[in-house]
Amino acid sequence: MQVFDTMGISATGLAAERLRMDIISSNIANANTTRTEEGGPYIRKIPVFQEKFQDEVNKRTGTLERVSKGVKAVEIVDDDSQLQRVYDPSHPDADEEGYVVKPNVNILNEMVDLIAATRAYEANVTVMNASKDMMLKTLEIGKG
Repeated sequence: MQVFDTMGISATGLAAERLRMDIISSNIANANTTRTEEGGPYIRKIPVFQEKFQDEVNKRTGTLERVSKGVKAVEIVDDDSQLQRVYDPSHPDADEEGYVVKPNVNILNEMVDLIAATRAYEANVTVMNASKDMMLKTLEIGKG
């Protein structure tokens, strides 16, 4: 493992969690959007992540190995859960029966996801700070 691999891996985690928080924020902001440019209500978005691999040669065996180098976002998909039908005949987007189709965004679930993303972001920052501190201590050893 190279000296800066830990920081690079944590940086990919920071980027992934930042994207996750952005998408959660968008979901919360559109929790009551009943009409989009595409037509119909807003559909909840979910980020999909995948491990980033790098091929490296094993020094002992000489064989090629796939080594994880963090995560990357591969796509943002629509949540296929049921949309909400709410009776509100005074709403401008109500159908003939008085029902409005609302987004499939649950604010409580989004807040839990946001807290989890925030904690994961903080954990990656902690790893980066610990790596930086270890590198600084290593440099101080060489001074003595």
